[in-house]
Amino acid sequence: MKIKTSLLMMTALAAIAFATGCASSNGEKSPEMTADVKEAKAEFLKNDDTLGPVLENASGYAIFPSVATGALGVGAASGKGELFEKGNPHPVGDVALNQVTVGFQAGGQAYSELILFEDPTTLDNFKKGNVEFSAQTSAVAASEGVSANAKYEQGVIVMTMTQGGLMYQAAIGGQKFDYTPYNVSNP
Repeated sequence: MKIKTSLLMMTALAAIAFATGCASSNGEKSPEMTADVKEAKAEFLKNDDTLGPVLENASGYAIFPSVATGALGVGAASGKGELFEKGNPHPVGDVALNQVTVGFQAGGQAYSELILFEDPTTLDNFKKGNVEFSAQTSAVAASEGVSANAKYEQGVIVMTMTQGGLMYQAAIGGQKFDYTPYNVSNP
């Protein structure tokens, strides 16, 4: 019993360390991240040809090219990406995603995530760190025609694309985000 409790405690601590270890940049743009984000955006657009107009009409969007998640009772996920604002084809800053979940879950997977912001207020709240997704926030799987019928919930649409892995999850938890704007001298 003591070994089982210790194993669960070590797993929980590792999951929390993994999730909180994901930090934003210091304001310097990473060419590798930008390339990964462009590739993920192209994949989202390829999977759903109705997404283009939705992206154009959004006040902004964040793309996380790879979010890694793993769990054994306690789970964690983290990923890094970039934030875009309407009318600007270049990213305006780095974003980091952290998630800790508790519940019946086991496995691991990787996925891409796209978050669209309906209006400037929601986008500003995201930048200030005031947007946190609860367990009730739903994400839709990116596929042909999905974005044409997707509805904003609390000012956001969340889309995901699985990259690989296998995970069973019946858990509660939320995603928390950090935003770091790029230095003005480094667009």
